[in-house]
Amino acid sequence: MAITHTAEVSAGKGFEFGKNWRQFLTVVDDDRIRAAEQSLSEMLRLDTLTGRSFLDAGCGSGLFSLAARRLGARVHSFDYDPQSVACTRELKHRFAPEDDGWTIDEGSVLDAEYIRSLGHFDIVYSWGVLHHTARMWEGLAVIASAVGLGGRLFVSIYNDQGPKSAFYRRVKRIYCSGPTRRAAVIGAFVPFYVLQGFAYDTFAARNPVRRYTEYRRNRGMSIVHDWLDWLGGYPYEVAKPEEVFDFLSARGFKLLALKTTTSHGVNQFVLQREM
Repeated sequence: MAITHTAEVSAGKGFEFGKNWRQFLTVVDDDRIRAAEQSLSEMLRLDTLTGRSFLDAGCGSGLFSLAARRLGARVHSFDYDPQSVACTRELKHRFAPEDDGWTIDEGSVLDAEYIRSLGHFDIVYSWGVLHHTARMWEGLAVIASAVGLGGRLFVSIYNDQGPKSAFYRRVKRIYCSGPTRRAAVIGAFVPFYVLQGFAYDTFAARNPVRRYTEYRRNRGMSIVHDWLDWLGGYPYEVAKPEEVFDFLSARGFKLLALKTTTSHGVNQFVLQREM
C-alpha cells in the first residue's frame, strides 16, 4: 500500500494528505480536541461512546480517533497514506500513550478483505475520505459493510455542484502535477480566499480576524490546512445528497442526521443500519 500511494503522488495523481496532517499536528491542543469531541457527539446524537466500537476509516491526522477514544469508544484507526498513519500514531503517543483501547493500522477503504477481517463496529466514521479514492461508491459500499446491526455510519461526501465541481477537479489536478504548479495554485487561490473572507466580514460588520481565531470551533480544524486540503485533494469525486441517501438506503440504512451545504464543501450523513 505504501508503494502504491507513493507512486500515485510521484505520478501527480494524488495529494500528500499525510504531509498536510503532519503540519496540522503542530497546532493540535486540548481546545481543538474538545471541539472535535463536541462535533462528533452532536452529529452522532450520542453524549457518550462508552462501550461502543469505533472504526475510523481513513483516519488522517487521527484527531477524530482521539476524540472518539476520549468519548469512551474502543477505536481502530486506519489509513491508506502511511504518513497519515504516522500522524495518528504520533497523536496517540502525545495524548493517549500506553492505551490498548486504540489500535492503528495501514489499510484501504477499497480493500474489502481487509475490512472484513476487522469485523463489525457500532460506529463507522469516514469523514472526507471516500471522494478521494477515485472509486467512491465502491469504497462507500465496503465501509458500510463494516457497520453492525443497529450501528451507525457517519460519512461526508463532497457536494456535486456541476460545472463548479468540474472546475475544481482541474485545479486539484494542476496542484498535484508538480511543485511549480502547486505554488501557482496556492499563490492564486489563497490570497483570493483571504480577500473574499475579508469582504464578507466587512459587509457583515464582523471582525475579519475572528474568521481565523475561531475556526478551530469548526471540528477543531485549521483554516490554512483545510485550504490546502481543498486545493490539493485529488482524486476528487462528488455526489448529490439524494444519491448518497439512495445508495445507502438500498443497503438497509435509515437516515438519522443530515447536514447539507450549498457551497463546494461536504454533505454530512449519519445513518443507522437496520438490516
